[in-house]
Amino acid sequence: MIAVSVLAGLVIQYAPTGSMKALFRSARISGIVAVPLMVVIILVASRKSVMGAFTSSRHIVILGWIGTAIIGLAAVLMFMPGS
Repeated sequence: MIAVSVLAGLVIQYAPTGSMKALFRSARISGIVAVPLMVVIILVASRKSVMGAFTSSRHIVILGWIGTAIIGLAAVLMFMPGS
C-alpha cells in the first residue's frame, strides 16, 4: 500500500496538471462520493438491529438526511452549466 501511494504521488508530481487543479478535482470527487456514503451511514445508524442501544435518535437521522440532501444538491449543481 505504501509503495502504491508513493508511485501515485510520483505520477501526480510529474503530471502536466497543476497541483491546485488536482486539489480542486479531488475535492469535487470527494463531494460526489460523500452522498452515497452518507446515505449508507444514516441507514446503518438508524437500524436498531445493527446498532442496538446505540441507534441514532430521530432528530439526528433527520439532520443527517438534511445534510445529505444539501451535499447532493451541491454535487448536482457542480455539473450545471455556468456554475
